[in-house]
Amino acid sequence: MKSLLLILSNLRYFAPSWVFSSVNILIGTWILYVPHIKMKFELNDSQIGVALFFTAFGLLLAIPFVPYVNKKIGIGRSTKIGILLLAVCFNLPLLASNYYLLCVSLLCTGICSGFTGTSMNALASHIEKRDQQNFMSAAHGFFSLGGFIGAGIGSFLIAQFSNPSYHMLLMSSMVIATTLFLSKNYQHIIEEVLPENSEKGTHIFKRIKPVLGLSIIAFIILFNEGAVEHWSNLFLFDVVHATESQSGFGFVIFSLTMTLGRFLGDGVSKKIGSMSAISYGCIIAVIAYSLILVSDLYISVLGFGVLGLGISVIIPELFRLAGKTKEMNTSVAISVVSGIGFMGFLVGPVLLGFISSWSNLTMSYVFLMILIVLAFSLSVFRLRKKYPVN
Repeated sequence: MKSLLLILSNLRYFAPSWVFSSVNILIGTWILYVPHIKMKFELNDSQIGVALFFTAFGLLLAIPFVPYVNKKIGIGRSTKIGILLLAVCFNLPLLASNYYLLCVSLLCTGICSGFTGTSMNALASHIEKRDQQNFMSAAHGFFSLGGFIGAGIGSFLIAQFSNPSYHMLLMSSMVIATTLFLSKNYQHIIEEVLPENSEKGTHIFKRIKPVLGLSIIAFIILFNEGAVEHWSNLFLFDVVHATESQSGFGFVIFSLTMTLGRFLGDGVSKKIGSMSAISYGCIIAVIAYSLILVSDLYISVLGFGVLGLGISVIIPELFRLAGKTKEMNTSVAISVVSGIGFMGFLVGPVLLGFISSWSNLTMSYVFLMILIVLAFSLSVFRLRKKYPVN
């Protein structure tokens, strides 16, 4: 909670944290109108899936080039430009006149999303190291808070607009205005480039070994986040036999505890260290899946809450450790870890659907628990040798 107070009391930390919120405000608002897009173009589920894949594809296209841009113009300016472009791009899908333009607009949105996400994490990591202040986890808490603002408040605002594009324009304008006001606190920041890596550092996928362990764990954790986001409702509805109105409880409590965990995470990390935070988070997540698999409404919903608390700190800690990797520059290391991690976020829901079709949804959640056990094993037997003290 100390890091939250630090952010709220000092624009030096609030400004970059607000970028995290801004990204998810835009995403949360856009998600509200996916059903509208589906009806507008008379799309089936597979066509919607293909369209949304272009967002993912754009994100993956952008990530390898982010370190090069960060090096040229600085991580502060990259972050500012990224969030401004993202705010503009999120208006395009709602303005698209046909399915093909929808896919192109989502590709552009994905590119800006990958650029902004990597730059803002590199920026937070750099400020942490420069000021010796932990606030990465709380910054990710602001990301979760942004989702609540976008989707939660947006659910109320949606009834106030006859045209969805007006709603999106309002939110993107708010993001642009706040960014222009706050960015003076970070736009001047330039990453210190390691001389021996200044040329080779941009070739990300040729130099993945220094952060391979972090990347695999990021893949697993974001695989779980993506799977829970897309399948928690169906698990409660199909397996637990919750009503349609009750089936959303799992993701709501998961989101709330994840936000809380991230606001508290920096204090926990400072007290016990990043590696212990990751290991204990995995243990809590395994316990959470054990509760979820009981398949009782109240116990399963409790399990989703425990799961959000368990995995909340892991991704911020992985980015924090990536930023401290001596063999690579900060933006390069975070690009690799975030790029591989986001692949897990995108692949997770799809693979879980295949497992469910092959067996059942319960077996899908057993698979998620096994992945968490694997992440725990990697943190204990691989990462502790590389990051014994952090």
